Formats: sequence, C-alpha cells, structure tokens
Amino acid sequence: MNVSGGGRGGRRKPMAEINVVPYIDVSLVLLIIFMITTPLLQTGVDVDLPQAEAKAVDPKEEPPIVVSINAEGKLFVDVGDHEDVEVDAAALSGKVLGAVQGKPGRSVLIRGDKSVDYGKVITVMAALKQAGVPAVGLMTQPAEE
Repeated sequence: MNVSGGGRGGRRKPMAEINVVPYIDVSLVLLIIFMITTPLLQTGVDVDLPQAEAKAVDPKEEPPIVVSINAEGKLFVDVGDHEDVEVDAAALSGKVLGAVQGKPGRSVLIRGDKSVDYGKVITVMAALKQAGVPAVGLMTQPAEE
C-alpha cells in the first residue's frame, strides 16, 4: 500500500494552466483567410488617381457619393451601395441630385483618372454644381515620398 499518494490511485491537483496552442492555431488560420479575402473585396472602376498632399475626409455615418471618370472618359456613379453604375453625362446630375436630396449632408466626390482631360473633370463638376449639389470634392492619392 502506497501512503504517499503519488502513485496511480492518488489524487491529482487540478491543472491551472490554459492550453493556448489551439487558440493560436485558429487565430493564424483566420489571419490568413482575412489577408487573402481583403483584396478581393475591393471592387470598382479602375482609376489611377493623381497624387497630392491633402488631408483625409472625416468619415460620416453616410458614405459619400462617388462619381468616377476612367481613362476613357466614361462616367460611373456609386451612390453608397458600392456598385459603380455607368451613366451618361445627361443622366449624371439627375442621379446624383436624387441621392443628395434624400440626405442633405451627404458629400459628393469626383474620382478622376490622372490621364483624363482636365476639361472633362471640370465639366462634370460644373454640371453637378448647376444641378444644385452644395459641395463637390476631388479624390486624390497620398503623395509617395
């Protein structure tokens, strides 16, 4: 008979350590999944933005309306549902104005490709101002150093 209690039949003390190896494995798998899927979520019109020193716009509860002009000069509108819809110049102001009238504090941004003629961007900006859009901004990329 074993009196010390160290053998098979003795009582064991409860283990106070948490095994974190499975948690590390799961977090690593999730990290890899997010790293792979994040670039796939970025969709839209391929626009090469000009670079400039500018401060970032404060995000509000409403996403801005984005008017994109690609390298060929085609117009696309994203009214917040993250789908760029191609529109012609005549229908542009009506579509944007309809989205702005529902929410007066919503901003409108123009995202023009750097190879697009300056006159095309100004024409779009003037059409939006003439339609009654209170403020129109231009999107740029941060300047590389």
